[in-house]
Amino acid sequence: MSRKFQITIAASLLTLLAGVGSANAATTVKFWHSFNRTNGQALDKVIQNFEAANPDIDVEAEFVGSYNDIIAKLQAAIPARRAPDAVILEVTRYGLFANNDILTDLTPYLDADPLKADLYDYAREVGVIGGKNYIVPFNSSTPVLYFNKDIFARAGLSADTPLKTFDEILAAAKTISEKLGSEGISGIAAPGQFARWGLVMANDSELVDPKSGEILLDKPNTIEAYQWMASLVHENKVASPDGVTEEDNGRDAFLAKKVGIMFNSTGNYGESRKALGDNLAVRPMPCNKACSVPIGGAGIGIMATSPKEVQDAAYRFVSYAASPEANAIWFAATGYLPINKKSAALPVAQEALATQPGIDVAIDSLPNAHGRARTTVVTWMRTTEYKMWQAMALGQRSVDETMKDFAEQTRAEEKRVGN
Repeated sequence: MSRKFQITIAASLLTLLAGVGSANAATTVKFWHSFNRTNGQALDKVIQNFEAANPDIDVEAEFVGSYNDIIAKLQAAIPARRAPDAVILEVTRYGLFANNDILTDLTPYLDADPLKADLYDYAREVGVIGGKNYIVPFNSSTPVLYFNKDIFARAGLSADTPLKTFDEILAAAKTISEKLGSEGISGIAAPGQFARWGLVMANDSELVDPKSGEILLDKPNTIEAYQWMASLVHENKVASPDGVTEEDNGRDAFLAKKVGIMFNSTGNYGESRKALGDNLAVRPMPCNKACSVPIGGAGIGIMATSPKEVQDAAYRFVSYAASPEANAIWFAATGYLPINKKSAALPVAQEALATQPGIDVAIDSLPNAHGRARTTVVTWMRTTEYKMWQAMALGQRSVDETMKDFAEQTRAEEKRVGN
């Protein structure tokens, strides 16, 4: 065989192999999310299973911080053309992007996907604005009440202590603080924003009406709920101010067994169970004036700036993440609600329901669960609420004055953004 012929064959073989490699090259989907620790490990498992079944797609997942961090970083990344292809977006704040044509309308994808029929009604609803789907749910939740049975026992409280009203919860928190405060144990963690929204709903009100979009921040029941929440810190001193300035501090203190009661998402179940074991107890949110809880969590949206083939690949991942198999793994590991009607029947979910007491509380709360407003102004309102809450909880401004001012500012911002 001539040298020239050998070189020709080698060149042809290299060209063929290059073509095969190119044909089999994975499409990369850059995915921003907000899950670390236990929840991050569960997400890694979902992604690994997806990639094993879809070797032509590489999900490049990146933890970028909290829901708030994602909003801020996305706003900076879009004009710089550094946005991801898919992103976790909290269910009340994605309207900012959907209403500005930044998210892909997923309606054609979802309408052609058998998945749609398998999603619970509440799960389908959270992704819709103006009749169009902009996110597919992934981690759905409600707030619940967690407490440490060991701390209750040491404070002389029964595990059956009533915790259905604001007064009952405050009484238990006072007892814990009085009996165990010398040991550095607080009665209750200052409620985080998701819990604050839930406590307003438990007092038969809302921050923003989910149907009409009316601003309800200055309504009497809303103000009354904030007065009670602020009193936990400033007046009754049963919650540490550390949890006001940094919400994760309250959660971390509960996990460290330094707090008796905590309001938080069902998505905190996995970590709480890991930290407290059989001493963890879970109750529904209080029904102070109404039995009503918010649907929280997030869904996955796809950026309109991504190439069509990347959007297609991203949707395949989004659809898989909401499938019975993936959702059952996620539910069992984290405590987030099942979003797929078929998930709870799978072995991994059945085992969790049988062996993890309290993981079913949020499911039982679903008849009282409601979606929240997701108009454009809600993103601004939620960002501003943090500083308003701090001023009230730390005793820097009266609740009545602050909430009325907050309502006026929110109405002004609503007009500015043309909501």
